[in-house]
Amino acid sequence: MSSSDSSAPETVIAIYRVSAEHEKDFFALLRQHYPTLRRLDLVTDQKPVVYRGEEHDGGPIVFEIFEWKNGAAAGIAHETPEVAKIWEGMGTMVESRDGRPKFEFPHVKLVENAFDPA
Repeated sequence: MSSSDSSAPETVIAIYRVSAEHEKDFFALLRQHYPTLRRLDLVTDQKPVVYRGEEHDGGPIVFEIFEWKNGAAAGIAHETPEVAKIWEGMGTMVESRDGRPKFEFPHVKLVENAFDPA
């Protein structure tokens, strides 16, 4: 990514492999995630989209799609105690599964005109 892109919003798909016994508590904490990031001006005002599914073993998997305000926001969040408290709590409610990590955070970009003929 070029340095000129660092001020542009960055979309992330947060993938959480939630322990079944912690699912209710995980969602209670997840409801605090975006409002906290927003109040700290680390994300855009576009509300996150959340999906819940099940992996092949039946374990719950949650996808939270949101936009960091810019390329520096995630790093700032890692240094902010209020955010760290939420992330640490989430970390106690997720599990590694089938050799996959507890959580993943791929940053993605929209593919414009993906279905237009070449």
